[in-house]
Amino acid sequence: MSTRIYFLAGFLAAAGGLVFAYYLQYFQGLDPCPLCIFQRVAMAGVALFCLIGWAHGAHGVAHRVYAALAGLSALAGAGIAARHVWLMNLPPDQVPACGPGLDYLIDIMPLTEVLATVLRGDASCAEVKGAFLGVSLPAWTGVYFVLLAFGALAGVLGFGARPRPRL
Repeated sequence: MSTRIYFLAGFLAAAGGLVFAYYLQYFQGLDPCPLCIFQRVAMAGVALFCLIGWAHGAHGVAHRVYAALAGLSALAGAGIAARHVWLMNLPPDQVPACGPGLDYLIDIMPLTEVLATVLRGDASCAEVKGAFLGVSLPAWTGVYFVLLAFGALAGVLGFGARPRPRL
């Protein structure tokens, strides 16, 4: 597979995940919690690094760097999704209380504190708002991130990175 096709496939996969998330929000009425928003940011990171790799037509080291950055974004998303699933499976008496909204936190706190607060999660993150085949949407998102991470690992290992033909 050529480098450009490899990155285009990664971009389309990540962009498709984002489109589905926005479809659920705007057409199915499933409002995202703060952890859902952070998962979208990680998915956008995968899409962005794949798009840059596609536009650059990267080979060799550059191909591996873009693939590694996409992979790190996917692993971050998988970690956030795992935390989300963990919160959803806590006993009701151990679920953190609801906190202020993400917009408010961004207005009053430094970014590092916002990240720490959101990653702790709250009751809105522990509520199961949607499921498919009996599995919560954050769990499916986690699986999707793991698949994207494996695709990125393939790129880091050099799959899809054929050298440019010499004239």
